[in-house]
This record gives sequence, C-alpha cells and structure tokens, in this order.
Amino acid sequence: MAIQWFPGHMHKARKEMAQVLPQTDVIIEVLDARIPFSSENPMLEQMRKNKPCLKVLTKKDLANPAVTDQWLEHLSGAEVLSTAISASDPATIQQIPQLIASMVNKTQSRIKPFVAMVVGIPNVGKSTLINLLAGRTVAKTGNEPAITKRQQHISLPGNWILRDTPGVLWPNVENPASGYRLAATGAIRDTAMDSADVASHLLDYLCPHYPKELTQRFKADLPLDDSIATLEKIGLSRGCIGAGKQVDYDRAARLLLTEFRAGKIGPISLETPEMKTSELLALAKLLEKKRLSQEQKKEKRKKKKEKRKKP
Repeated sequence: MAIQWFPGHMHKARKEMAQVLPQTDVIIEVLDARIPFSSENPMLEQMRKNKPCLKVLTKKDLANPAVTDQWLEHLSGAEVLSTAISASDPATIQQIPQLIASMVNKTQSRIKPFVAMVVGIPNVGKSTLINLLAGRTVAKTGNEPAITKRQQHISLPGNWILRDTPGVLWPNVENPASGYRLAATGAIRDTAMDSADVASHLLDYLCPHYPKELTQRFKADLPLDDSIATLEKIGLSRGCIGAGKQVDYDRAARLLLTEFRAGKIGPISLETPEMKTSELLALAKLLEKKRLSQEQKKEKRKKKKEKRKKP
C-alpha cells in the first residue's frame, strides 16, 4: 500500500531539522520495536550523514524479544548505537543518558550544553521517552500520530539539552509492505487507510507466524490459511454483526488493529533484518522497472513529436 500522508507541519519540521543539525551533538532516532525497518525514516538517515546516532527501539514489551535482539545487532555500527526500551520498565530508560554521553567528545572545553535531537516518525513514542528522561510531563502524548507540532528544548542533568521534534514521515512510502505495517501499528491516521484492507494484510503475516497467539486471543477455530476468512471468524466470535446479520468487516478490522496495537494478542514483531534485505532488493528492482518504463514513455513521446514535425 503506497502511503502519501505528509501534513504541512511535517514539511516545516523537516526544514527546521536540517537547519539545526549542525548544532546537534547526538541524534536520538526513535523506532517502533515491532517495525524497526518500516519506522526508520530514510530521509532522516540522509540528513544525519556521519552525526552520532542512538537508535532507540520503543514499545519493547509489544515486540518479540528474540526478533528485537536481532534488530539491535543489525542496527549498531559505525557512529551508531542501539537499545530497546519499554515505558513500563524505567531501568531501560535510565541507560540512555549514559549512552548518548559516551557518543560525544568531551575533551574540548565548551560552555554551551550538549544537544541531543530526538527524531522519528509519528506515534513511535518520542514524547513518552522525553517525558521519562525529563522526569516530568514536558511533551504531549497520545495514541494518535502527529501530536507534536513544533520543536521544543528540554534541559537535562549533565549539561544536556533535548531538542524535541514533530514526528516526520517521508513524502512517499514506496515499499508496499512498509505502508501496511505503518498503518497496522498506527503510525498514520486511520482516516488515511481502509481498516479492513490493513487488517487482512496484518493477518497475512500473523496467521503463519503467530497462529498460537491468534487462536488463544480470539478463542475460535480460525481458518489460518485465509486472512479474509480469519477476519470473518474473528468478527463472528466478537459479535461484529451488521445489517442482514452479516459480519461487519470494518468493525472486526478495527477491533483486531486495536488489540494488536495494545499488545493484547501477544508480543509480536512484523519484520526481521532478513525481511529488510529482501524487501529492499525487491523495491530496487521495482523502482528500476518504473524508471525504465518512464524512459520508454518519454522516448515514445519524443518520437511522436519528431514525427509530427516532419513535412
């Protein structure tokens, strides 16, 4: 599913981030532990260049622990550290100040505080993280994307300032699978998608990879070889019945998405590092195919134009 949801304040935030990056010592990129690949904004990666970066996987308690460990190893590298946190476990938050402090050169004398800029796509938990680090409520939080509208600065102990930024998606999510995962986890507004479509694609992954969790949660004999039939059975088991005593697929879909997002089905990860590699290769082939198609169309138009010019 191609996602094109780029509110005006996101465009403004992107420009502001580019302006303040030179005055930033460390970037804290917040990712959703369930979808570290799909929630990693490629636009931010291009802007970051060689700036030290701490990748923080939030909602650790909602993700598959074994898969999260794979991502932590995959994401760490030159000038990049990674860690996973849960808002319900303060100990995971307390390690972040030490990690960002280890990433800057403090040998040079300076009067100004060190600056850490918190970035990430909507609804990954940036504001929750900032409030926990600050020890008080300084950033708005909510279960819907695009809560933060402007940058703000928060002072921290140890001569640090956190620069909070609005959640920024990139103008076009080209990987179809990532679009569905972003929709399933609530990174975009529900009004920008069809709930039944997103739920059926979510079940396409959950049925083969998390069948036990599905059947235990919905207490039904689910036909796990068919996502639409599974959604129908979920609707029947939960009383999602509409006119004519037929299953209300939209209502069943919203119920499934709500329970998935709240972690009621179980700790689930929707992608692995191996999936990232294969999907990037497939996307590169798709984009190349589109490029060649556009060039062919352009060449045809050029030939037609030249043909009309001939006497």
